[in-house]
Amino acid sequence: MVHDRLRLLAVTVENHPGVMSRVSGMIRRRGFNIQTITVGPSTVEGRSRMTLTVDAGYAEVDQVAKQLDRLVEVIAVEDITEAPTYSRELLIARLDRVPPTVEQYGARRVGNNLVELTAETDTIEDFIEFLKPFGIQELARTGPVAMRRTAQQ
Repeated sequence: MVHDRLRLLAVTVENHPGVMSRVSGMIRRRGFNIQTITVGPSTVEGRSRMTLTVDAGYAEVDQVAKQLDRLVEVIAVEDITEAPTYSRELLIARLDRVPPTVEQYGARRVGNNLVELTAETDTIEDFIEFLKPFGIQELARTGPVAMRRTAQQ
């Protein structure tokens, strides 16, 4: 991760209206900033998976995890910051001009002045620095989606 206080949480929740608001509200009330949040359906019907990047130390995020675990709709909370993980984030950028060498990062041109890249957070950060001289007009990025690696990976 780019910042040593950023913690990566994987949270499984019931897929009900307002759950994301309750989860983010609880973290906000504890005084922590959610750097990124991604949510999507899981493989289990009626459940979603949230990946949150929270600006907090280890002991603080442990308290956040315990508080989240008390919410009725929360099924599981796991701090995967230091675990072996597979993590990717998506970036889309609109540029004044697209450099011909975007492929060196694994990016691809998706329009006249648009590029996209799916990569680890550090590569995304490096790519943004690479793009700055080419005039970044607009930038959108997802934040990481991550899961633990298994022994076979």
